Amino acid sequence: MIDLYTWSTPNGRKVSIMLEELALPYRVHSINITKDEQFDGDFLRISPNNKIPAIVDHDTQTSLMESGAILLYLARKCGQLLAADEATHWRTMEWLMWQMGGAGPMLGQAHHFVHFNPTKSDYATERYANEAARLYRVLDKQLADNAYLAGADYSIADIATWPWIARFEWQGVDFSQYPNALRWYREIAARPAVQRGFVVPSPAAIPNPTG
Repeated sequence: MIDLYTWSTPNGRKVSIMLEELALPYRVHSINITKDEQFDGDFLRISPNNKIPAIVDHDTQTSLMESGAILLYLARKCGQLLAADEATHWRTMEWLMWQMGGAGPMLGQAHHFVHFNPTKSDYATERYANEAARLYRVLDKQLADNAYLAGADYSIADIATWPWIARFEWQGVDFSQYPNALRWYREIAARPAVQRGFVVPSPAAIPNPTG
């Protein structure tokens, strides 16, 4: 059994979607970050960086924070969603790192300056809106010749990236400009495991883009 400590954010949804895709049994513990529950001492013992998500795998007595590390751990535990062949393995890692180091942090800044505080700083609003558009162009180009980010098969790179793209409305993005990314987004949104994982720990509708 796995204990999942999470909230309804893109990073949290990565792990609940992964657990659903793998059909692993898990218990959900809501960590309400709007009430600063991530600073609770019991949670800090699991996630010293006071961020969700985190897991405790009681089968192996493993405790992990950081969504990328958790995805890699679960993929290795089950032997799924991370290719064994060398070329595809490293292509998957490449796009996972693209999400962890680029798409996640930069789109998160777009949420702050484009969605929540658009008039706080014109410089920041323009900077992060432009960076969001650039990232979508990168995504769209990769998906022009590939069904999924790492090639022909769905992987942890897609699971890591998709929940961030699901907040396209917060990023000021016109999805109709990115037809390959839109096709990919809709295909993943239709997966039953994604639909189940998206509503953890609270009900939410998957955004449906036009275009």
